[in-house]
Amino acid sequence: MSDEPQNWAPRDPSGAMAAPGGDRPRKPGRTPRKGHPKRPRRTGWRRVLPTWRMILGTALGLALLLGGGLIAGYHLVDIPAANAAATAQSNVYLYNDGSVIVRHGDVNREKVNLSQVPLTVQRAVLAAEDRDFHSQPAVDVRALLRAGWNTVTGKGKQGGSTITQQYVKNYYLGQERTVVRKAKELFIAVKLNREESKDQILEGYLNTSYFGRNAYGIQAAAQAYYGKNVEDLTTAEGAYLATLLNAPSAYDVVAHPDNEPAVLRRWNYVLDGMVKEHWLDAAERATTRFPAPGEAKPPTGLSGQRGYIVQAVEDYLSRRGILDEETLATGGYRITTTLDKAKQDAFVRAVDTNVMAKTSHEREIDRNIRVGGASIVPETGAVVALYGGIDYTKQYVSNATRRDYQVGSIFKPFVLTSALVNGSTTGDGRPITPNTVYDGSNRRPVTGPQGATDYAPANEDDVDYGSITVRTATDKSVNSVYAQMAQDVGPGRVRDTAVALGIPAKTPDLTASPSIALGTANASVLDMAQAYATLADHGRRGPYVLVDKVTKGGAEIELPERTTEQAVSREAADTTTAVLRSVVEGGTGTAAQAVGRPAVGKTGTAEEDRAAWFAGYTPDLATVVAVMGQNPDTGAQTPLYGALGLSRVNGGGVPAETWAAYTEAALRSSPAREFDLETAPGSDEVDEPDLDEDPGSGTDPSGPPPAAHSGAPTDTG
Repeated sequence: MSDEPQNWAPRDPSGAMAAPGGDRPRKPGRTPRKGHPKRPRRTGWRRVLPTWRMILGTALGLALLLGGGLIAGYHLVDIPAANAAATAQSNVYLYNDGSVIVRHGDVNREKVNLSQVPLTVQRAVLAAEDRDFHSQPAVDVRALLRAGWNTVTGKGKQGGSTITQQYVKNYYLGQERTVVRKAKELFIAVKLNREESKDQILEGYLNTSYFGRNAYGIQAAAQAYYGKNVEDLTTAEGAYLATLLNAPSAYDVVAHPDNEPAVLRRWNYVLDGMVKEHWLDAAERATTRFPAPGEAKPPTGLSGQRGYIVQAVEDYLSRRGILDEETLATGGYRITTTLDKAKQDAFVRAVDTNVMAKTSHEREIDRNIRVGGASIVPETGAVVALYGGIDYTKQYVSNATRRDYQVGSIFKPFVLTSALVNGSTTGDGRPITPNTVYDGSNRRPVTGPQGATDYAPANEDDVDYGSITVRTATDKSVNSVYAQMAQDVGPGRVRDTAVALGIPAKTPDLTASPSIALGTANASVLDMAQAYATLADHGRRGPYVLVDKVTKGGAEIELPERTTEQAVSREAADTTTAVLRSVVEGGTGTAAQAVGRPAVGKTGTAEEDRAAWFAGYTPDLATVVAVMGQNPDTGAQTPLYGALGLSRVNGGGVPAETWAAYTEAALRSSPAREFDLETAPGSDEVDEPDLDEDPGSGTDPSGPPPAAHSGAPTDTG
């Protein structure tokens, strides 16, 4: 330092030095405040403790930080789109009486409007989960703090979430337990409470909550536990479903009967809460008994007939432009079909009894048996039963709707109908009626305008019938007669008549050639049922109806109105019906007489016996049954020789027996009705010629004079 004197001013204005051990000199200009003792210095352990100023400052800082964080979080966290799991719903398929066929979808959920949920059920849920829901904010801070304190102090994890928070967790977020998720839940709940009404939030909560038994939402829960719709729940049942929200699986008293005491305590808590909130009369509460839920039903999925029905309904909705496949896949649709549960069950029993019960594991060919069936009410077009196969999960392709098997001789009636509609004549000019005589010789070449052709179909078992009427040729299903008749009418006209009756124009192999008469077309069982229903309804045709009603979220989807038209004349249709009646009374379809009421029908066998058919109807019901052969390993069509222990499976056997068994059961509760027919003149059986006499002697009113008859195609081999 410099040795020169420093001109520093003394700290004490008096110039006096502080005494040793005395107070530090005061700064210039500071004077002690009067009446305030000097603050002692903090010494020892007190020096490590924060002062009140420090505590206050820290608290204010934290409050500002927390407030800023809350404000920032509120503005930064937006209400997100709903998570996929929360919006997923199943489609519900119903019989015409409202009973469930199947719920189809990844998630067993069916959304309902709050108005569909009884008020007592709504209040039971509030009593269980959030009694102050309608009056409190979206977040109950006190409940959160209480739940947090109980968790920290070891009193167990307790929920402090309001119904709004639970809905946010179910619908917008997920079930993970993280601080970030909880924070988002709080912010979204506050925002949601400002944007949606309490009723909207409660409706969302009821539709997204899990109730156990794979039931998401109150409607699915009502079905899972009580087999009824939510609208029909009682107060006691609603209280039990509300109880389940606390522990869905553990509180299922059927699955866990040992938990019944805990369940009853929770159920009583819910009901007592309703009384406390004045939502339930104390007298009613006193008489309320615990409603034991039904047995849990194992998930059936698409087994049995369910899958075939879903497949047919989806195809129906898509083809008619009602709902496309992509839209239907969004779920939430409630589809009421025209299917009648009693008739559907009767069809299954008929097949089981008459076909499947006769199969044997010892016969390899029995593995190839497939059965298809469809049944339609002629007057309304309603499909009341559909049989696709033994089990959709085992045989995926529906035998009721597939179009890859020849229909065989059940197509022949369309040829006769076409002849009557078009006023057709034989090659020698005779009008074609049921009493017209044809040559039924086996392998007789079909004769056209240019003479004999190279098409000469064989009759079944190569039988020669000689001169035979159309009626008898129908009874015996004579191929040579019908092939010639198709040629006489015109194969194109026959095709047009088939389409008019209901066979789709794009049916595979519906080719305008004489062979069309023998059923080379690959129409489906359902297609054929549609066409036969048109004949049964006196020639009036309208599209068949498989869906009666479709709703989503309580809103009804508009369905196209069914209209009918006179596809063929009543006279032509009724005359065909009269001829088919004799098939059942004395032809190849006598097994159908077991129905025990007036019935008509036609048998059919596909090429190489790969399929056997019976199509028939009463005035009330048109039904088609087909038994098909298909190799389960390769999918190739196979003959049915030896199946069911029979040398051959033909339409007059197992298919006709199955038809009769089903139709008898389906109409058992209905009085038998006679056919009301208006047939063409000269077509009755009393007008049939006596073929023991000369066909040209005048006994056949439709026959030609003797000179013209000689050499005619119907009389020559």
